[in-house]
Amino acid sequence: MKILFRLLFFLFFVVVLASVIAYARGYRFDIEKRLVKSIGIISATSNPKAAKIFINGELKGVTDTNLTLPPENYLVEIKKEGYTSWSKKINLKGELVVNVDPVLFPVNPSLSPLTNLGIIKAVASDDGDKIVLIASGSAYLFDATKKTLPFFPPLNKIVDLILLPNIIDYKNINIIFSPDQKQVIFASPDEQSYLLFLDENNLNPLDVTFSKETLIQAWQNEKNKNNAKILETFPESFDKIASASFEIVSFSPNETKVLYKAKESVELPLMIKPPLISTNQTPEERSIVKEKTYVYDRKEDKNFQLLVPNIKWYFDSRHFVVEEEKKILIIDYDNTNKQTIYSGPFESFFFNATNDGKIAVLINLNSQVNELPDLYLVGIR
Repeated sequence: MKILFRLLFFLFFVVVLASVIAYARGYRFDIEKRLVKSIGIISATSNPKAAKIFINGELKGVTDTNLTLPPENYLVEIKKEGYTSWSKKINLKGELVVNVDPVLFPVNPSLSPLTNLGIIKAVASDDGDKIVLIASGSAYLFDATKKTLPFFPPLNKIVDLILLPNIIDYKNINIIFSPDQKQVIFASPDEQSYLLFLDENNLNPLDVTFSKETLIQAWQNEKNKNNAKILETFPESFDKIASASFEIVSFSPNETKVLYKAKESVELPLMIKPPLISTNQTPEERSIVKEKTYVYDRKEDKNFQLLVPNIKWYFDSRHFVVEEEKKILIIDYDNTNKQTIYSGPFESFFFNATNDGKIAVLINLNSQVNELPDLYLVGIR
């Protein structure tokens, strides 16, 4: 009797354990059909939270939550009043979890002035952390890494323009940042050039007219070395192909993705074998075409073609900011979910994404009185 009891207990334990494992792997019992069916899970989160989740147009709940659904193709939409919407087609498979974690942006962004100087020209560093501003009489540095205090924007004068003789056309001046963002070259259309340090008010600007090209080449060599060092963190096969066939445009702020332009047509092989499961399901492009622009994600081994020009990384490394048709838009890095985040007035020759999620633009809100625009921050988070 004891042996029978132990045997029954053991069988019961095995059944319970198998049921728990099956449940964890996504199996559910269909009471109507009396079958055990494999299901998938959509784990839906969002920023901000409490956004509505629609599956094939039907409201299923709010973020953050997990939805258990049978394997099938679904249209997932995340919506919240006062914010942009997000959608993506998902191919849900049994026993797998698909993560959905969109960022929704306010449809009515805030607008904060940073200057009242009248800006002739603005140029941002590659990573967007610093902006050199030329106003009437002086040049300034806006450092986005420093906290902005009310009435005291982080502006530092870097030079009085009177100290730069022979430079007249400041609107068309070329401003070149050093790789470490500690120096810039002011190069006028007539080739007169000066080297300025960004951490001080330059009382004696260094004339580098005759050494400018050598200095710029040295900076480019240093930038190439920095890019090569980052590429070493990517799969070895991608590093080799990129070094030979791609022009690196920029890396994402977290350096896990690279924006590049193809110098020649090549095939991009799979770098991670077997491919990872539950990754980005947007169709990718691995047949690289010369002159086209792409973004590669080393964590998921995904490669997407970008069809929009004039783009900049957003600080979260998951989006690009785009200027298009006198509007500023944001898109997912896989070229989906293009959303307008600012359609008010701004000067189309300049926009910049800062490291705290804001967009810097030049705006003239009173053109009948002011001849020149000023720098504003558009708050979209």
